Amino acid sequence: MAVQSSAAGTREVRQLHDKWSGGTALPVIGYVGRLAPEKQVERLAALDGLGMRLVIVGGGPCEEELQELLPHAVFTGMLHGDELADAYAALDVFVHTGAEETFGQTIQEAMASGLPVVAPAAGGPLDLVSDGRTGLLFNPDDEEDLRSCVERLIEDPTLRETMGFNGLAAVKSRTWPALVDQLIGYYRLAAELQMAHAA
Repeated sequence: MAVQSSAAGTREVRQLHDKWSGGTALPVIGYVGRLAPEKQVERLAALDGLGMRLVIVGGGPCEEELQELLPHAVFTGMLHGDELADAYAALDVFVHTGAEETFGQTIQEAMASGLPVVAPAAGGPLDLVSDGRTGLLFNPDDEEDLRSCVERLIEDPTLRETMGFNGLAAVKSRTWPALVDQLIGYYRLAAELQMAHAA
């Protein structure tokens, strides 16, 4: 999982944010992930005209088509390691576009980076994003709803900060030992229910 950049990387993160925003106060809105049909990244066209800079991190078969559709967006290509962590940290809002995700690892990475998340109210995001607390869930059949959610966060820096703080707090408990313990608990409950049923 990506984490917030260290203090040593703070200057680099600020420089990256300034580079993407053109040295202005524009919020930087970002997507991280594969650029493929099932990710529905084309939804980001609904954000056209909002006062922000759009950054798309990733690569895939739809990259060229998306560059044509989103000519003002910054496309970084695939990033890994510290570069990826710095990219997350340089964003102000993370937008997850795919409505068919079963999990959504990039959502957790964004939350671990202290970002508010905008995601469709479908599939995996429903288990990860607490609507109104760690981010905003939009109706996957309504791109105007996506636009409204992003616009709300653009216009309210305090809300962005609060949701980012809440998201970071939420994922801190999602360590491998904690998740394995939770899984063992489910198996134990299933075994107890099976034994009770057999008796």
